[in-house]
Amino acid sequence: MGLFSSDGRSRAQRKAEAKALKAKAKLEAKLEAKDARKSAKAQRRDDRKFRSKELKQQRKTAKAEGKAQEKVVKAEAKANAAKAKALADAKAFSPTSVRRYLTVARLLSPIIVPIAYRASVAARGQLTALQASRAGVAPEVLRQFSGHGATLSARISTTRASLEKVAAKDSSAEGSAFVSAMTARLDNLAIAVDTAESMPTAQRRTAHQSIESELAAIDADILARLGVRA
Repeated sequence: MGLFSSDGRSRAQRKAEAKALKAKAKLEAKLEAKDARKSAKAQRRDDRKFRSKELKQQRKTAKAEGKAQEKVVKAEAKANAAKAKALADAKAFSPTSVRRYLTVARLLSPIIVPIAYRASVAARGQLTALQASRAGVAPEVLRQFSGHGATLSARISTTRASLEKVAAKDSSAEGSAFVSAMTARLDNLAIAVDTAESMPTAQRRTAHQSIESELAAIDADILARLGVRA
């Protein structure tokens, strides 16, 4: 009495079937997460190829603009130097010529110095933008860091911001556990970036590659958590 359901199955059979369904669902979720990571990896590979071509063209453009600005500055400096020399040669070493030369120099300095400074600032800004685009982070985030691992530190910071959004979206116990686990992994990667700064070049390069791979895996896990197939 009470050991069998209306369809003839025992309680043990129903329990076993429920357990099998739960295991199947867990396996399917695991396989889906694995597929998502593979898809994300393939997408990143395609994105890197596309960014590589785009960055190559941007570097050409930046280089051409830099050369053009440099030519303008050199041409103006050369013309101004020629004018100053002509004035000096007109009356060599006379008090009048010396005063005239100093006057010309004072007049030209506010023009030449700002042009050279703007060219230098523009070149640095273009380099930062290229590095940020290559790392997939915003230029203003990259500017907050320095050193050989600046781009990796910027990526870690960006991923932390993504985790904060995940935490805001999912406040369940499982969601909180996920965010805590990912945060701990990011903390370890940040320490690894700092440690790699003092390593020899070859060893540091290997460490950075490992850190980058781990960051890619964390990004894939976050996307999978959000139900996004990259």
